[in-house]
Amino acid sequence: MPMQSLKCLFDRKIQTLFPLVLYSVLLLGTSRLVLDSLRSENSYAFRLYGRPGGRGGRSKLPMAVLPEDRIREDCNVFEGKWVWDNVSYPLYEEESCSYLVKQTTCQRNGRLDSLYKNWRWQPHGCNIPRFEPLTLLHMLRNKRMMFIGDSLQRGQFESMVCLVQSVIPRGKKSLQRVPPMKIFKAEEFNASIEYYWAPFIVESISDHATNHTVHKRMVRLDSIANHGKHWQGVDILVFESYVWWMHSPLINATYGSPNEVKEYNVNTAYRLALETWASWLESNIKQDSQKVFFMSMSPTHLWSWEWKPGTDENCFNESSPIQGRPYWGTGSNLEIMKILHDALQNLQINVTLLNITQLSEYRKDAHTSVYGERKGKLLTKEQRADPKSYADCIHWCLPGVPDAWNEILYTYLLKDYQNFS
Repeated sequence: MPMQSLKCLFDRKIQTLFPLVLYSVLLLGTSRLVLDSLRSENSYAFRLYGRPGGRGGRSKLPMAVLPEDRIREDCNVFEGKWVWDNVSYPLYEEESCSYLVKQTTCQRNGRLDSLYKNWRWQPHGCNIPRFEPLTLLHMLRNKRMMFIGDSLQRGQFESMVCLVQSVIPRGKKSLQRVPPMKIFKAEEFNASIEYYWAPFIVESISDHATNHTVHKRMVRLDSIANHGKHWQGVDILVFESYVWWMHSPLINATYGSPNEVKEYNVNTAYRLALETWASWLESNIKQDSQKVFFMSMSPTHLWSWEWKPGTDENCFNESSPIQGRPYWGTGSNLEIMKILHDALQNLQINVTLLNITQLSEYRKDAHTSVYGERKGKLLTKEQRADPKSYADCIHWCLPGVPDAWNEILYTYLLKDYQNFS
């Protein structure tokens, strides 16, 4: 081939390859700029996704809940049995959570057995998802969750805090006491888990966070505004109110005139209080952005003859759940349950009832018994020696039964996540 022809062929190849070479150089240069940008904490990618391995690696994108993370529509999480599981339970330990109060730290207070911590609630025919702290925190990003009720509800609040706090770095979490509230904050998520003391939900003379007694009860059945102003705008509200109503069958209350105190049957008073609460919800809750739950009765185990005929004790020294048969003790009032059910049925907005009563009925072994507080002080040696008089068969040890309540609450939040996030 003549030299001139070879030169022309070579020039044509150069012209063909030149754009490819130029494109490759530009691509490499752009890639280098992107990589250099990604090394910066201020890069758009890091602002959007979060820095892997840095600052907790939190993603700021909406979290995706996979179908397998949700319970089936036909899954009744409230019917099942307690299964022994000393591999994956408890989900935390007393010593790992500094936010527990003395009332619930049974082992620290002297309880020798720890079997009560190793039972897992297993629904019939389906599974509830394992509690994932980071998943809950993602769901709570820029949100508030508030538990409202008495000291049993405070136990559920403390349980929830203990379930999530271990994945939050030191310095990025805090607990404030602003009576009648406690507020736990997860800084990186701009999220809070809160507790509000309101033993009757409506207002009463027992609303002081520390100076109150169940022996002197007077309830304002048509008054809720002072409480409600603290609940407005909260994204997830979890209510509970039962034990304080049950101290005696009659209760002093006002309705209509604030100065006219009358004696009411507790069932009547409870119904009127729920009507006041329902009216507040219907006037203040925005269903497109807020979720409301109500916890059913937390049962008591005051009389051992109910599960062990012929005995005359209580929950003291019990070390295993009631198993193998349905059980409903006299500590759970069916009439109150019906009043609550009817009130929720008549509501114009959706409130989810978490019916934890039956599953908790089986757990005669999990109360604080003589390993808790009375009037703000741990029981003395002499008091512990008299469990028939001093055993607390109302409150629960932590870790323990309230963790299962929160696993169920978490299950419902997962189920509905895309509907309200």
